[in-house]
Amino acid sequence: MDLVNIPDLVNFFSRFGNEFAYLAVFSTLILCGFGLPIPEDISLVSGGVLAGLGYANEHVMFGVGMAGVLVGDGSVFLLGRIFGEKVLRIPFIAKFLTPERFSKVQEKFSQYGNWVVFMARFMPGLRMPIYLTAGTSDRISFFRFLFLDMFAAAISVPIWVYLGHYGAKNLDQLSNLVHQGQITVFALLGILVLVLVLYFTIKKKRSGK
Repeated sequence: MDLVNIPDLVNFFSRFGNEFAYLAVFSTLILCGFGLPIPEDISLVSGGVLAGLGYANEHVMFGVGMAGVLVGDGSVFLLGRIFGEKVLRIPFIAKFLTPERFSKVQEKFSQYGNWVVFMARFMPGLRMPIYLTAGTSDRISFFRFLFLDMFAAAISVPIWVYLGHYGAKNLDQLSNLVHQGQITVFALLGILVLVLVLYFTIKKKRSGK
């Protein structure tokens, strides 16, 4: 899954020194929001490792991680809100969001409403297309989007940052923990999706009576 592994990213971040470690992580997370081929969770874990190695404070890194995630996601949303469906003509965007995928994401919004934004935080590869599509639609305001995204990020970001801080001294073991964590997150997401599907199915049947 990982085009860049934790040791590589930690080495890259550490080159900036203590003063710019936060900026390096923050900037990378923003670029991740726009589709940079580096898993966001690996970037957050690497930020936690920096803290564990003494390059940063783990609590400040958590704050930086939250800010980077929200700024990146919010920028993608606003890009869709400003340009509308014309954004699909931008070559870089068209690479990630084809008209077919755009239509499918719109269908998900019709089925599950704004909860799609919350679930997208836990779906690498679909996150950016969903946020961009949310921006092009009139189904959700920017502030509601930001609230749902922040709610989801408050669950995922501390897990990865503090996991990185905890395992900073043993990167081999940390890689295994991250892999287990990813499996756990996907399992929890599957349960959440199942619960939402059941909820909306029951709601639809009751409304049809």
